[in-house]
Amino acid sequence: MLTDVPALTKLEQLYQYFDDLVSRDADSDTLFASSYLRGFIALAASQFGDEQQTLGAELVEDVSEKLAQARTELTPQDREIVQQFWQQLQTYFG
Repeated sequence: MLTDVPALTKLEQLYQYFDDLVSRDADSDTLFASSYLRGFIALAASQFGDEQQTLGAELVEDVSEKLAQARTELTPQDREIVQQFWQQLQTYFG
């Protein structure tokens, strides 16, 4: 699902990656997952700093918790798409 992902160390880089997915003609599942996650990431990030903040363990944990709490919002298939995208994306945080 994820290709050509740069190392992501700051929140602003992650947001830029999400924005670039549109111009890269990402598939609909990737666009859906990235836009869904962006909302959760923005909510969590507001608690930890601004867009210059490092993508750290606290942010990742908070987003993961919020996703778990919202699991009934999505169909099982969509939930799996978002979860897989989130798991893969975290491997690029550094």
